[in-house]
Amino acid sequence: MWAGQDLQASCYIDGAWVEGQADETTRVVDPATEALLADMGFASVAQVEQAIAAARRAFEGGPWPAMTPLERSALLHRLTDLFQARRDEFVDHIIAETGSPTYLAQSAQVDAAIDTMRWFAEAARTGPTGGYERGLPLWHKPVTSASLLRMEPVGVVASITAYNYPLFLLARKLGGVLAAGCTTVVMPSERAPLSTWRFFQLVEEAGYPAGVANLVIGGRDAGVTLSTHRDVDMVSFTGSVAVGAAVMAQASGTTKKVVLELGGKSPTIILPGADVEACVAPTIMRMAWTTGQACGCTTRTFVPQEDYDAYVEGAGSFIGGMKVGDPRAEGTILGPLIRDDQRRSVEAYVERALADGGEILAGGGRPAEPVGYYMNPALIGGVGNESEIAQNELFGPVGVLMPYRTLDEAVAAANASRYGLNAAVWGPEDIAMQVAQRLRSGTVAINGGGGPRPDAPWGGPRESGVGREGGEDGFRDFFEVKHVHWPLAGPARPAPRPAPTEDTPEVD
Repeated sequence: MWAGQDLQASCYIDGAWVEGQADETTRVVDPATEALLADMGFASVAQVEQAIAAARRAFEGGPWPAMTPLERSALLHRLTDLFQARRDEFVDHIIAETGSPTYLAQSAQVDAAIDTMRWFAEAARTGPTGGYERGLPLWHKPVTSASLLRMEPVGVVASITAYNYPLFLLARKLGGVLAAGCTTVVMPSERAPLSTWRFFQLVEEAGYPAGVANLVIGGRDAGVTLSTHRDVDMVSFTGSVAVGAAVMAQASGTTKKVVLELGGKSPTIILPGADVEACVAPTIMRMAWTTGQACGCTTRTFVPQEDYDAYVEGAGSFIGGMKVGDPRAEGTILGPLIRDDQRRSVEAYVERALADGGEILAGGGRPAEPVGYYMNPALIGGVGNESEIAQNELFGPVGVLMPYRTLDEAVAAANASRYGLNAAVWGPEDIAMQVAQRLRSGTVAINGGGGPRPDAPWGGPRESGVGREGGEDGFRDFFEVKHVHWPLAGPARPAPRPAPTEDTPEVD
């Protein structure tokens, strides 16, 4: 797959491919076969600084800031066309470096990324809601004046992505950057950088000016440099709460803008009167989606007490029929976890839950695969909503099932989390709509919701992050607003300044 590719030139800085100069490298492994895909060199701190400087130069001068919105739109459409033409190739890349099953790599990984890039290409034409410029009503104090609000690109953006959806997350960040007229330094997860690396070859082929989009492969030192550097105006980060909190703290020294898409421990509420048997399959799928390595997985399921046994019975049957294994094989539902350390972390959560009195209601253990970081999905019962396994994000195919007596109790338990990213409600639509309004969550899907759409925002309150990604709300984060105003009734006369005193000294 990577034959003939110069993987030593791991970084794309100021329009040129260069080798990473740090002493450290990252070993990129196929999680399904444990085979080594690439050994890529990390960028040194000096190279990260060079990438930032290139992005600053491209933002301040040259052809990029002189482009019109229509020209940016056309260029972004060209990049998306190149991406779409290589769709099947990128599906193979995603399967190799993330272990995503084919159906998931096609739909949620690559096709969703193409749709997102296409949406941003169109958004570049008109700008965020209200356009690039809009007027305010005339103001008459102290003189009649006019005002104009201009939406201007925020500047240099550090775009840091996670390993679970490399291309989709890249599309949300890079698409917004390029549509808004910003410049960027992209740093993908060191565990899955290859599809992003390949995508940047398309950035070069599309004809973006040097320095507009830069790529560095790196670890902690590179990340800290991006978060703290004064020439970075904004950090857009997707990843864990712990690292996101560190990014926010590092960025605070220069008071730069921060957008964080972090974790979740999302609830599902099955309402009284719902068809419990029909709810089992879709709720288990959303629990174990991407082998649980998705921040929006709904891993806390609340079911009416009288329906608990029926749900357990259905879950046992459905989980028992889920094919876990080779992501390239027909019929595979769940592929591997990204690495063995991640699998062991998830298994340790399950072991502690069992030691504290919990029980495995369905699934569990590992499939009989000789290689690969596989793990069967598991549904845990006998634990409370305050337990570790019900409160912490595991990033694995494990969920908890909890009965409730009243709907108020279920809503309160669903909201009793430090996260607020995603939620699901199943049952009569009128009641589900009422429950959705009571949930503290950035997204609520009723009876399965719809498919992923690029015009909708993603994010949530509390420790699920800051700001939004995608849609109009996410697009606006790549802009700053400027107020321009001028008098219409002759030259404005400033009010006289009082003479300075000892208590109010003159200040220039």
